[in-house]
Amino acid sequence: MLDTKLHKQPDPEGEKLAPWRESLHTIIFGAETPLGRAFDITLIISIIVSVLAVMLGTVASISLEYGELLLYIEWFFTLVFTAEYALRLLTVRRPLRYLFSFFGIVDFLSIIPTYLMFLIPSIKYMLVIRILRLLRVFRILKLSAYMGEANILLSALTKSWRKIMVFLYTILTLVVIFGTLMYAVEGNASGFTSIPKSVYWAIVTLTTVGYGDIAPQTALGQLIAATIMIMGYGIIAVPTGIYSAELIKASRPGKVSNNACPACGETGHDEDADFCKYCGHVLNDSIQH
Repeated sequence: MLDTKLHKQPDPEGEKLAPWRESLHTIIFGAETPLGRAFDITLIISIIVSVLAVMLGTVASISLEYGELLLYIEWFFTLVFTAEYALRLLTVRRPLRYLFSFFGIVDFLSIIPTYLMFLIPSIKYMLVIRILRLLRVFRILKLSAYMGEANILLSALTKSWRKIMVFLYTILTLVVIFGTLMYAVEGNASGFTSIPKSVYWAIVTLTTVGYGDIAPQTALGQLIAATIMIMGYGIIAVPTGIYSAELIKASRPGKVSNNACPACGETGHDEDADFCKYCGHVLNDSIQH
């Protein structure tokens, strides 16, 4: 008889990190310890200062007098955030998982514009994307309930995107039809000089924005415009209803933990969760064996 007994192989991703990496992980990803909290608060202050520096650099009078200082500040924070980004990758068991996570992508995008500005000078203004990193404030201030609500919103949006895409396709079809119709009815004399420009007018009208830069002059054109405006009020409610329905389905009672997964660095797990809902790694080292 063949021996069918399975022998467990050691899982390198399930092994504990080196003590120094564990300590760094607790400080960088954790918000429960004094050091972790101090690290995150310092990080938030740095993000705010760096974003303000980028914004002030676009004010002509300030840039003329303090432009060089603002450039030094920009590079200083970029180097700090680069080091922090490297440490985050170093202290998780699955760096690639964190690399392609939401915060991993935001962290990368918050430093790369400075290095690319030698090739594309205007790209440095995209450093304001660092403001997205302030989303960590919910974890740092122990606002777990807000993290749970954010997860519910994201879940509802993910589940409703197919319906919304169908809705947007329908809207696109309508504006093309109405734009072409208005081009045929009004023509160049009323400012509808091409079908694309007429489609632009239809989009502005259907969304009830109404810039007024183009307006129909004929009675038939005004009747079509009035029809589109009335449709716009009804159409606005459709995506709201779709999203609201999914939001109700996604709402679930339960508390959310502030602790980050030691493998991928993601947060927002239920307090009674034993495994990461993003990568499946064990959250509690005590149940690994």
